[in-house]
Formats: sequence, C-alpha cells, structure tokens
Amino acid sequence: MRQDLAVTVDAVIFLEENNALYLLVIKRKNQPFQGHWALPGGFLEEDELLQTGCLRELEEETGLQLQQLEKVGIYDAINRDPRGRTLSVAFTAKLQERKQICANDDADEAKWILLKDIEEMAFDHHQIIQDAIKKLQIAL
Repeated sequence: MRQDLAVTVDAVIFLEENNALYLLVIKRKNQPFQGHWALPGGFLEEDELLQTGCLRELEEETGLQLQQLEKVGIYDAINRDPRGRTLSVAFTAKLQERKQICANDDADEAKWILLKDIEEMAFDHHQIIQDAIKKLQIAL
C-alpha cells in the first residue's frame, strides 16, 4: 500500500546574549497558519539529506548560514499539519553571538525573540522548542 507522506525539517536556533535566551522565529507568509510565528523550516527536497535541507530552509527564510546542527527529534503526530500527513525532523543549535537575519522566501518576518516572551506557535513548534531546550540542556 502506497502512503502519501511529506517530510519537513525545522530549525530551532537559540541565541544566548547578555544572560538572556532568544529564539529565531519567522512569521509565516502562507497558509496554513499564515501570519503566525513558527520555526524556520519547510519541505525536504527529493535529493537532499535531512540536515542539508534544514540548513537550506534556515538560510532561505532567515538569511542565517550555519554549518552544522544537532538533531532534536522526529515529529509524526497524525494531524500535526492540516495540509496532510507530514513527518518533521527538527534540528537545533545555540549561538553565542548575534547574527544578522533577514526574512525571505516563505517568511514575512524573521526576528530574535526572548524565549520567555514566546506565546502561540504554528503547528507543534512549541513542543519542538521544549524538546530542543532539553536536548541542549539549557537552564531556564
């Protein structure tokens, strides 16, 4: 039996600056969740590895270029994406120095937001953020 399954990647990028923790977020340009805050990410291309796809999406949506990310986990809740069955692999990194960012591609806006100020996020991104905090052993 053939299954229609999309694969996406999400980037959870933290910045530690002046004893405060920031998260890189984008405001979605398109549906679903148009106008909502989300993690940078998107669909994996047919000919790329997961981490490569995540680095590409991160750069496309925020202009941020990184070399390496650490895997957070796989998110496969049946209804996590209203467009259909989607499996997402999330990656993370923690920066010690603020990098210039610029919204592009599927992002209307990109910004560093204080982690404590994060409210509602698109999809299951709040859970992904919590898991990345645990993975990096970030003390809040």
